[in-house]
Amino acid sequence: MPDVSDFSDDIDTVSRIEAVPSILNMVKQATGMRFAAIARVTESRWVACAVDDDIEFGLEPGGELPVETTLCHEIRQHLTPVVFTHASEHPVYSRHHTPLTYQLESYVSLPIITAKGDFFGTLCAIDAVPAHFDEAVVLETLKLYAQLIAMNLDLQNELQLSNKALADANEIAHFRDQFVAVLGHDLRSPLTAVRLSADLLASRMTNERDLLLTQAIQQSSVRMGTLIENVLDFARGKLGGGITVEPRRVENLMSQLRGVIDEVCSAHPQASIVETPSISGDDECSSVECDPVRVCQLLSNLLENAITHGLKGAPVELQILVARGELAISVINQGSPIPPELIPMLFQPFSRSQGKQRGEGLGLGLYIASEICAGHGGTLEVISTALSGTRFTAIIPCGGTAQPGN
Repeated sequence: MPDVSDFSDDIDTVSRIEAVPSILNMVKQATGMRFAAIARVTESRWVACAVDDDIEFGLEPGGELPVETTLCHEIRQHLTPVVFTHASEHPVYSRHHTPLTYQLESYVSLPIITAKGDFFGTLCAIDAVPAHFDEAVVLETLKLYAQLIAMNLDLQNELQLSNKALADANEIAHFRDQFVAVLGHDLRSPLTAVRLSADLLASRMTNERDLLLTQAIQQSSVRMGTLIENVLDFARGKLGGGITVEPRRVENLMSQLRGVIDEVCSAHPQASIVETPSISGDDECSSVECDPVRVCQLLSNLLENAITHGLKGAPVELQILVARGELAISVINQGSPIPPELIPMLFQPFSRSQGKQRGEGLGLGLYIASEICAGHGGTLEVISTALSGTRFTAIIPCGGTAQPGN
């Protein structure tokens, strides 16, 4: 087999797209075929990047076919989809070398084209038996999936470029300007398209299994959105000397915080958030001075951190209290205590990779939470023991002591 090392980056990039397994499964569901794949296709190579195989075709990620034997070679040249449901009865494909070589009866393949117009490869499905589906409807559905893959490829590539730039201290000034521009425009726009597309798919789904798969894509896009916003805040904070906080008198803060709790629960249906009685709506909680958007972001980051790093299956405890002119938010999760030597690193950017902690993301959530507290003139502290779990407590003055513009 030819060396695929020069395609390893493409294979790794596709493997990091969380929605790919769901997309391939949904392609199989939409077509009735039992094999689906994402392939990297060049003028001389056809390499599988992701595979969902129920017919034992024999391909795995990194597997390769002679490009001249595939229809993807033609798709690369003409950038048009190919579909047939019964090759042996088709006026063209009954004599075509590809279905004859691989003994295929049904086939569909669409080009994956990046935002820059570059041809990456194909999203395809095959089977050795005839398929039964509306070709026009399936092509429209798979076209949307191909666009989702392309936008995620763009997102992954931009993040990789940003991470490489971040590692180069000599290029840090150039990186900051470019990072904000890339994330503010190039990443937000395709992510919005991913979210809208997933919402559209969800509105059309009637099968419960398909709906669950679509919801997985929606949840992945929410997590990507959080990551992008966190990185944007990091870049802005470094450029401007801190994260901007704009305090004002807020009459419905508790209602907004409850909205955050609902959003986090929706994004993590397997998690359990237990609110202690102290989250009651006392008169003192009804009107506070703070930046409500930033406080909601603070709460979201603390809850996401607790769910990600806490003991799976154990509830996350939440306590919110306003008293004596201060807002206190405590989030407690169970699990292994944080080693004492890592605690000083927790509120530093990218500390997760430095401490080799488990979880997803870049390790910016706690850094941003601490910056939000600092911008309000408050503090964020942590206590972690094997007996009581890990407790993060944010204390924010909410009676006029916040620092606008920080």
